[in-house]
Amino acid sequence: MTRPPLLARRFYDRFEPVHAVTYFAPESRTALDEMGFRGFWMGYFAARSAPLGVVPPEVVTAVFYNFAPSRVAKALPAAWEVASPADVLRTRRESAVAALRRYGIGAADTAEQVNTAAELAAKAAVTAPLDGRPLFAANRALDWPDEPLARLWHATTLLREHRGDAHVAVLAAEGISGRESNVLHAAADKVPADFIKRSRDYDDEEWAQAVDRLAGRGLVTGDGTLTAAGAALKQHIEDRTDQLALTALAGLDDDEVETLFRSLTPLTRRVVAAGDVPALTPMALSRDDLHDDSAHLG
Repeated sequence: MTRPPLLARRFYDRFEPVHAVTYFAPESRTALDEMGFRGFWMGYFAARSAPLGVVPPEVVTAVFYNFAPSRVAKALPAAWEVASPADVLRTRRESAVAALRRYGIGAADTAEQVNTAAELAAKAAVTAPLDGRPLFAANRALDWPDEPLARLWHATTLLREHRGDAHVAVLAAEGISGRESNVLHAAADKVPADFIKRSRDYDDEEWAQAVDRLAGRGLVTGDGTLTAAGAALKQHIEDRTDQLALTALAGLDDDEVETLFRSLTPLTRRVVAAGDVPALTPMALSRDDLHDDSAHLG
């Protein structure tokens, strides 16, 4: 069964927004604030790293890959003096599901789609390979919720970390550090440089140093513009990530993949239409073909 890597990219555009309400929906942000976390980033690092348990900030920096170590260290381990990982895990799931319900997902007109998408996304997640994927593995070790909408959210969380771990592995194999990867991402016009600087905590000096290192490899020019070699490497990184992420669908036959796309895509459109997940994010999501429910496998 040969499938095009583009399938993995299109799948990502459909499952990632369902998970991303965890970071952007007011229900999620309010719930973490009410737990006592100080500011967005403490809540973010606590919620996303909670499946790992209480680990040193160096571990989270390594696994998350592209964040400044100082940013992580401001949040962890102090976050665990506020709430336990178990409490954070419960809160992140309940608040994300509350946001999805507010969009009408799980109501009578979408119940069948939710049930089907949850069943098939969960099947994909539990049959996807664990090898070299620490954050995916930590999330997969968690108990599965019984309620269909919660199962769907949990499955999309596993799938996004499965892909993210693969992306980190490709970057590391190509010798692109986490901090350099953000600069390369901006140079490829995936996200504006000013946006990445703010969201990933760069000062001008660190940004310039990363540009210099990439320029020394011939990947960008001195002003940070992507060279032909840089464009080729960036495309290779994205293509290889898609190839590795495609393994998340290996446990589904073509009919199941098609059914998953047809049930999940309308739900993703509702998430996008709600407006909580911004169009511009570091994830560089595409919304260009969400009108198309088909996986186009047969």
